[in-house]
Amino acid sequence: MEMVPSEENQFVPKEIQNAAEEPRVLCIIQDITSAKTVNERLTLNLPASTTLSKLYEDVAHKAGYVKATFDLAWGNTQDMAPLDHSSEMSLSDFGFEPGNKRNFLQLTDKDGEQPQIASEESGTADSSGLDDSSQDRFIGPLPRDSTAGCSGDYSSPSYSYSSILNKSDTGYVGLVNQAMTCYLNSLLQTLYMTPEFRNALYNWEFEESEEDPVTSIPHQLQRLFILLQTSKKRAIETTDVTRSFGWDSSEAWQQHDVQELCRVMFDALEQKWKQTEQADLINQLYQGKLKDYVRCLECGYESWRIDTYLDIPLVIRPFGASQAYSSVEEALHAFMQPETLDGPNQYFCERCKKKCDARKGLRFLHFPYLLTLQLKRFDFDYTTMHRIKLNDRMAFPEELDMSPFIDVEDEKSPQTESCTDSGAENEGSCHSDQMSNDFSTEDCVDEGICLDSTGSTERVLKPKNTLTFELFSVMVHSGSAAGGHYYACIKSFTDGQWYSFNDQHVSKITLDDIRKTYGGSSGSRGYYSSAFASSTNAYMLIYRLKDASKNAKYFDADDFPEHVKSLVQKEKESEEQEKRQREIERNTCKIKLFCMRPVKTMMESKLEVHKDKTLREATEMAYKLMELDGAVPLDCCRLVKYDEFHEYLERSYEGEEDTPMGMLLGGVKSSYMFDLLLEIRKPEQVFQPYKPGEVMVKVHVVDLKTESIATPISVRAYLNQSFTEFKLLIAQATGLSAEAMRVVLERCYNDLRLLYVPNKTLKAEGFFRSNKVFVESSESTDHQVAFTDSLLWKLLDRHGNTIRLLVSLPEQSPGTLANRTPCQKEGADSDVSLEGSKGDRKSVEAILEESTDKLKSLSLQQQQQQQQGSSTGDSQKSSDTSDFEHIESPSQEADSNSSLCVAADNRELENRIRAGGSSGASSDPDNQFASEERSDSEVNNDRSTSSVDSDILSSSHSSDTLCNADSGPIQLANGLDSHSITSSRRSKAHEGKKETWDTAEEDSGTDSEYDDNGKIKAEAQYLFFRAEACSPEDATSDAQKCVVVHVDKRITLAAFKQNMEPYVGVASTQFKVFRVYANNQEFESVRLNETLSSFSDDNKITIRLGRALKKGEYRVKVYQLLVNETEPCKFLVDTVFAKGMTVRQSKEELLPQLKEHCKLDLSIESVRLRKKTWKNPGTVFLDYHVYEEDISISSNWEVFLEVLNEPEKMKSMSQLAVLSRRWSPSTMKLGPFQEVILESSNVEELKEKLSELGDIPLENLEFAKGRGTFPCDISVLEIHQDLDWNPKVSTLNVWPLYICDDGAVVFFRHSSEEPMELSDEERSELMKKESSRLLKTGHRVSYSPRKEKALKIYLDGGPPKDPGQD
Repeated sequence: MEMVPSEENQFVPKEIQNAAEEPRVLCIIQDITSAKTVNERLTLNLPASTTLSKLYEDVAHKAGYVKATFDLAWGNTQDMAPLDHSSEMSLSDFGFEPGNKRNFLQLTDKDGEQPQIASEESGTADSSGLDDSSQDRFIGPLPRDSTAGCSGDYSSPSYSYSSILNKSDTGYVGLVNQAMTCYLNSLLQTLYMTPEFRNALYNWEFEESEEDPVTSIPHQLQRLFILLQTSKKRAIETTDVTRSFGWDSSEAWQQHDVQELCRVMFDALEQKWKQTEQADLINQLYQGKLKDYVRCLECGYESWRIDTYLDIPLVIRPFGASQAYSSVEEALHAFMQPETLDGPNQYFCERCKKKCDARKGLRFLHFPYLLTLQLKRFDFDYTTMHRIKLNDRMAFPEELDMSPFIDVEDEKSPQTESCTDSGAENEGSCHSDQMSNDFSTEDCVDEGICLDSTGSTERVLKPKNTLTFELFSVMVHSGSAAGGHYYACIKSFTDGQWYSFNDQHVSKITLDDIRKTYGGSSGSRGYYSSAFASSTNAYMLIYRLKDASKNAKYFDADDFPEHVKSLVQKEKESEEQEKRQREIERNTCKIKLFCMRPVKTMMESKLEVHKDKTLREATEMAYKLMELDGAVPLDCCRLVKYDEFHEYLERSYEGEEDTPMGMLLGGVKSSYMFDLLLEIRKPEQVFQPYKPGEVMVKVHVVDLKTESIATPISVRAYLNQSFTEFKLLIAQATGLSAEAMRVVLERCYNDLRLLYVPNKTLKAEGFFRSNKVFVESSESTDHQVAFTDSLLWKLLDRHGNTIRLLVSLPEQSPGTLANRTPCQKEGADSDVSLEGSKGDRKSVEAILEESTDKLKSLSLQQQQQQQQGSSTGDSQKSSDTSDFEHIESPSQEADSNSSLCVAADNRELENRIRAGGSSGASSDPDNQFASEERSDSEVNNDRSTSSVDSDILSSSHSSDTLCNADSGPIQLANGLDSHSITSSRRSKAHEGKKETWDTAEEDSGTDSEYDDNGKIKAEAQYLFFRAEACSPEDATSDAQKCVVVHVDKRITLAAFKQNMEPYVGVASTQFKVFRVYANNQEFESVRLNETLSSFSDDNKITIRLGRALKKGEYRVKVYQLLVNETEPCKFLVDTVFAKGMTVRQSKEELLPQLKEHCKLDLSIESVRLRKKTWKNPGTVFLDYHVYEEDISISSNWEVFLEVLNEPEKMKSMSQLAVLSRRWSPSTMKLGPFQEVILESSNVEELKEKLSELGDIPLENLEFAKGRGTFPCDISVLEIHQDLDWNPKVSTLNVWPLYICDDGAVVFFRHSSEEPMELSDEERSELMKKESSRLLKTGHRVSYSPRKEKALKIYLDGGPPKDPGQD
């Protein structure tokens, strides 16, 4: 044994020394093999060198399981494959984290079977008897109380069922809950545990030639029962059964009533079993008979008919009663209790020939072999108008004697005469209240129950002493009327043991557990006992007649019919195949695979390879997966370890071609921290080895002469290499000189670092797994200047910040995408040029020539207008404007070529400009780049964002112009470049105001294109901009012009717009920029001072013509208020209001636009503007109010325009405008809206005005405030009593009126006017009309709960298709 010195210089065995120093691994294991152990945790602290095989041994010993009967899997992922039982790999190598890190594992079933419990000398450990030693061993299945049947939110803490046993102990298989199919699972398990039904189903033979097995309900039930009897799984799926019902996946999320399902399934089976031996099976097992009779109390004459039933509905609590029935027997007596027909309900006796008192009731004639009792726990509360669940206690016996409930007299009477009355049309047509809707004809139609009574008359009724039924199934509901959970408690006829079948969990229970499903509480029974009772109680009971001659036993496997035996064998083979497939899946490595195809496109796929496959075989699989056959030879490909996130080649696998993939990848895992890359080389190349620890560097060569950056070259280096060694490595790869080489490392975005320390290592310089460097080696003097001032830095900075944008130009733009000299700043980069094919240039030049002539003509006209404007005395400019004169705008710098830079349109637009006498941007080139304001415009399909804006260059409704008949165009001091109002008009409109809207100099919080000195902000720093023609694949459509713009994303929107002027053809103030998002929605970009940093490569931009806002302007949407129309809010136009403008001035601006666009010829005195809050009309704006001073205004503001029928009465802010409406109860009609102007907030004044308006005496007038949003619609059936009429207040501004602003709605009526008397038909018709009216207006939305979907089983394999459905 090798010895090593210890700290005390004593030699100790090396193994002991290593064990003391070895890190340990903390494992926390959760046992999820049963519901009982899922909350238990097993903790192991093992040395890191422990093998996986030893881990299994330790877990088996600690948990008390046999080693090979369970699996361990990682617990922090969803689909983690189990750990290898036999692997000798250490925990640390397998990925376990040592130290204080917790490694979570899950103990799961192996191949669908629960773990076997290890046997001790004391015997097999089970739930019935455990000694102290066994409790120490058991980490998972310790005995504790658990709830059988309840799950999730519906578990009851009062339940203490005996412990859940393993599947191997119970011998039964559960059913998987698809989502909300617990009701189906409960019924299927009950039918499976019914010997007569199961055996009859086994005797039926499926003929594949006659029907598709997928849609055959009996066949799928037969397969399910065989699996329940022979499968080794804990639980099996029911999807094949539901698929045969014609259900899709959405049905799994619909919860239904188990009794309803029983009815529908039995009907479907009867339909499928026609013309077979099982045709009458349902009737033979479940159908009984009863007599529905009426007996005259005077002569004793009785009329009756025979009805059949499948189950007996028992009322829990009689209607209106405060006490529930205590037992099933008591409810059965109440079911048979006759009612007396007297008074208005008298019965017309055929014998007496008159109406007489009579007795009506039900009598049982025959009980079925399998008696089904439904406890009607779901009821309707007419007080709250909601469904409720009755949780009252109702006891039921284990053995039920039904002989007291049979009618002996009717039993002896012949039945064949009356049975002809029984059938589908009469089934359940009982008139007893206890029968409720369960036997109604409507339900029968919906559920499709159609029972045939043929052969039922031949049954021989048993004497009284043999009508004893034994309980064998209790279907339990846990929850409320809104939803819950079903499970079944079923007694096996083999051993008499009760079991709880709760979806996939099957466990033993006792009779005490059954008694706990009676419901109720321990206190006295009362009307409100349900509120304090357990919500888990029995809902459906199934009894079987005790008759030794008829009681069947379950078929054993040896007793199966031959067709069932073959089906069993087929299912076993299918299960074995599934098991093998699962084993393959568990041993399959699934990892991302990337491949750089020869056409330089990166492809991604998923490589699934068995862990025992070699690297050579995996490479061949990847080669076929990437479809490289014929493109690249196989020997030119290899698999390498790859990090896709960092684009880093971690290592290659030289010499490991025969190594299994499981070892190379570190075992089978659901996800890997790395990927694989199928690397391809050219035939003349040799693969470069990639060693672990190397870093990958992408080297970009920079050419200062051409100002270009080449595509990257990959170079691998070590972190401990010096910078000098690294330069030699680059020189070898690129052929550059290492002596004059400059190397720049880009560590992250916009972080450029020049490397210059020769002996510094790459790790110290900040290199990581994947890096990017730029190298330049030239004889220029650029290296002599500071790095941040060098051309190299400028190129790299431009390279890192340049984005590529696809810009769509407007079709109406007179500018052309031609080979021309665009407007450039002084010293601008020559990159602002267009690149395109010669053919494209020829076609564009032709358009350019035509456009240039128009622009020249327009330019001459503009110069003449400017000279005329400067010679008039009324157009004196302010000091602010004089600053604008000296701005070196592109149009001034290229004055000789102004036709290429000034905004212009086609001939039609030119004529409009001439007719108007001025143009918003064209008339004054000094102000082409006037400041713009933020405007949160809406989506492009709105009327406010049409391709040619309503206010573009149009003097007829320009937002910054006012018509002045006395003077010509007046230049505005703040840069608004159109007609203005004279000082005399301003003084008339708003006397006493020194500052008006056209001279406001304060900043309104909006963006401007100019700095404080009047210089264009974009000129402070030139940023890269280059435009080129769109390639065919970049063009959005053939009809739309498009340019590709390469631009520095640090450029402001204002500078971007100025650079786009030559390509749009108009000034930047005359077009708007819209950003196009992925869903093709367009939003306007309006913040001119913001940069394009939020944009990225290949983002799309649409440019649309339309005057952009200037400083102090706001875009406003104008709606017409139509108080007496169905839709009171109608959109009119988009316009612009300016800060400092009065309301009257805005109306003068607005009316010409309304005349042009809306054909509304209105006078300024006949309209008013008022506040709009959603659809509610608010404050009336008076003519002298000033925006931003008296009226708050914001971007994308909305305002109401109201047309007046009489002169304006609102003259002061102290007045109040109220909208009134008369209610006439005698005619059940509401009058039109009428405006009432109040001088104060006095209630008496309001009443006087309403009295005068409605010609109602003041003492008889009543009023109420409307509710909700305008127009405060309410049903005429509710208005008379629902509103708060005649509130006891003296002022309007207090509760409950709280009328403080214009636009409030007030209803008024005559107090002595009575409502119209309506018949039921008239009320119903009026209710329909009102519902339709209110639904259209959207002002009255009543709550409508989700309609419960009807449960249906489709015999043709699926629901009928709606031919009109898309």
